[in-house]
Amino acid sequence: MTEPIRLSIGVSDCDRLRAIAEGRVAIQGVTADITQMPLQALFNTQMTTHRFDCCEFPIATWLRHFDLPRQDYVGIPVFPSRHFRFSCVFVNKAKGLTRPADLAGKRVGTMVWDMAAAVWLRGIFAEHYGLPVQAPIYVNAGLNEARSGEDHPQVYPPGVTVEHVTDRSLSEMLERGEIDALYTARAPDSFFTAPDKVGRLFADPMAAELDYYRRTGIYPPMHLVAVKREFVEANPALPRALFDAFAESQHLARLRLHDSATLAVGLPWLAQHIEETECLLGEDFWSAGFAKNRVMFATLIRYMRGEGLLKAALEPEQLFPPEILET
Repeated sequence: MTEPIRLSIGVSDCDRLRAIAEGRVAIQGVTADITQMPLQALFNTQMTTHRFDCCEFPIATWLRHFDLPRQDYVGIPVFPSRHFRFSCVFVNKAKGLTRPADLAGKRVGTMVWDMAAAVWLRGIFAEHYGLPVQAPIYVNAGLNEARSGEDHPQVYPPGVTVEHVTDRSLSEMLERGEIDALYTARAPDSFFTAPDKVGRLFADPMAAELDYYRRTGIYPPMHLVAVKREFVEANPALPRALFDAFAESQHLARLRLHDSATLAVGLPWLAQHIEETECLLGEDFWSAGFAKNRVMFATLIRYMRGEGLLKAALEPEQLFPPEILET
């Protein structure tokens, strides 16, 4: 890249991306026009109108592109969002559900089928907890408000039963017992307004998540960064430039969490929290790059192929251009 190229970049508001969004980290060879949006609005915009040249992107949706004749987006293995999600499985307390296997034959709510949170939970529960993906009955609806249809286009794999509800929310259905459980990325309103009726499946989610991490070494990513292929074809150095900049922004965010002069967020024991987390998971628990995440990508590909959400028989090395495989 000799002349700077102009890229429109869409991101959510999180500390890992803040140095990019604020211009404190430059992208080599790029003049960046950056827009911050609420996450769901960002994804809905990009999945339907493809407004941004480069965007924070749901990881499972990105992998689905490999079933298309041409992959319009090149992925960058930096991950603005990671989450174990065991704490994001909610149940109607009256149903007596205490473990994933109890969800067989039950009605389980989900907002978006290819939402990374749900993809990871379905795969982990099938592999480690004895709950086949096809075992529950899935109910699709809005989380806290009714909606008329999908936020963005979905393809449902064969062998699963999915019901679509448009006149009420998953939150109220869970409170009333019309669904038994819910896979979500954020807590439903009824978890706060009806704590006597709605609770978490796992009594101690953190203990279950640590056990999973110790067995697999995977801290599941929810999002990565993706750039339109046309820009990469015209500028072969662009993927590595994007990787270096986004990885540096994440590095600065980690340093900020360790700075106790003024706490980065309003948690009184923030410094102790990050120190304890790094003792449990290692300093590089939010790892960037291909090499440290190869096993994760292989696992996610296997989960998506296992349920029919991805047909292409991919090796992780096929996901990225050569200069990214070196990261």
